[in-house]
Amino acid sequence: MNELDVVGVRVEMPSNQPIVLLREVGGDRYLPIWIGPGEATAIAFAQQGMAPARPLTHDLFKDVLEAVGQELTEVRITDLREGVFYADLVFASGVEVSARPSDAIALALRTGTPIYGSDGVLDDAGIAIPDEQEDEVEKFREFLDQISPEDFGTNSQ
Repeated sequence: MNELDVVGVRVEMPSNQPIVLLREVGGDRYLPIWIGPGEATAIAFAQQGMAPARPLTHDLFKDVLEAVGQELTEVRITDLREGVFYADLVFASGVEVSARPSDAIALALRTGTPIYGSDGVLDDAGIAIPDEQEDEVEKFREFLDQISPEDFGTNSQ
């Protein structure tokens, strides 16, 4: 497992499909995951430190975990099958619960929980861009502007 940071969320054109971009900590791979608009909003709110007037679903889940004394210790993006990403929520008690990566990421950002990606997922869907190569980073930005969910054969996660 490789630790990942959330780079951000953006809407890709012309598909108008949100994408969350994760970056390998200490590495040069990026992991783009197509997500739904609700999850994109939840991730963006958490990244910006915005608190809605009433709790969103992910805020509610965080509050419930705190109320029952359950700690989320890891989020793992574990698999990519037929264009669909899979994740697990890992709790201090040892319990693991399957989740959509977008929901898991939104919850991890709210709880300060580390996010990890399996070697297999990063090998299959990760895109290597060395930090020192600015022209490569620009090419990646151009790539994001041109790619569509159909290119990965994925649906919203």
